[in-house]
Amino acid sequence: MSEAATYFLEVRDAIVEMGGENINLCMQCGTCAGTCPWGRLEEKSPFNIRKMIYQGRMGLEGYETDDILYACTTCGHCVTRCPRGVKITDVVRAMRSVIGETGGIPKNLKAAVGSINSQGNPWSQPREKRDTWAKDLDINKFTPETEYLLFVCCTSAFDGRSQKIARSIAELLKKAGVSFGIIGNQEQCCGESIRKIGAESEFSMLAESNIKLFKENGVKKIITTSPHCLSAFKNDYPEFGGEFEVFHYTQILDDLVKEGKLSFTNAKNQKVIYHEPCYLGRHSQIFEAPRELLSQVPGVETIEFAKSQKDSLCCGGGGARIWMETESGQRFSDFKVQEASDKEADILVTACPYCVVMMEDSAKTLNKDEEIKIMDISEILKENLG
Repeated sequence: MSEAATYFLEVRDAIVEMGGENINLCMQCGTCAGTCPWGRLEEKSPFNIRKMIYQGRMGLEGYETDDILYACTTCGHCVTRCPRGVKITDVVRAMRSVIGETGGIPKNLKAAVGSINSQGNPWSQPREKRDTWAKDLDINKFTPETEYLLFVCCTSAFDGRSQKIARSIAELLKKAGVSFGIIGNQEQCCGESIRKIGAESEFSMLAESNIKLFKENGVKKIITTSPHCLSAFKNDYPEFGGEFEVFHYTQILDDLVKEGKLSFTNAKNQKVIYHEPCYLGRHSQIFEAPRELLSQVPGVETIEFAKSQKDSLCCGGGGARIWMETESGQRFSDFKVQEASDKEADILVTACPYCVVMMEDSAKTLNKDEEIKIMDISEILKENLG
């Protein structure tokens, strides 16, 4: 066997070993490429998921430029449509992991990985400031007697705008009398995005460290502020021995409303359009709780995007793309903000910190920030808390 052929076989075996074991199920029908959000854009991207899967099967890494292998937002749209049930986002992650082992991660993503290694978060912020979002809220430290750990994602822990989301969620839980607490500055990033980057060894160390911390503190139930943390704790941590009951905050708040522990006053008449976070909807199958919560606020009229629920267009921030540059005309969030404007929505609301960041950037880029407010569901609920 030639040296080249041996190399290609080794690459293909490495992709399988990294978690892309069902890459060989692909029959190259093209359904994935046809449903991929990149294909919806008028300015076509060089990214083609069908071609990339083919490259992986041939033993090619798939990395030509940052706009190829790292264009995928892992939104999961292709996974829901694949007739062979190929876990395409797992294959993408595995191919990135092969690249990660060679040090070929894009520059912006290397910075995020480095920050997580040194500070426990991807935003290059000091780890000792992780709990500053909770200042003056009088939130209890988690003890073994506490029912829920409230795990605030790195974005909402460190970003000034996103801290408002964490504060709103905490205040709603306090109002309802929920037994919850935080561990504080010992907490680190959940690692969902670092795994999607392809930094597998770094993710493993991070997951094992967090699991050890949670177990030492007696954590059994976790409320997450981000769908990405929900996905990591629920789907990734069990393979490292981390078995916890994990809930997105909308699930908990929806139950509290149904139990009569939370109610809302009459809001001024507002037309609200709900953007479906990929990691809450397609990845975690949580579609109704966010909508049920919005329906409980008097005066709020909720409308839908043309493509919603399982067919929703992603914000563009998943798969670690929140740390990468995307050219104008290729930003999914631009299309969402424009559609919200066309439907004369007053508020574009979502339930994911990444989505809020992406939508706010697009609102400013399109000069729509005075016309449409970007809010998290928790902020609307807090604003109209009875």
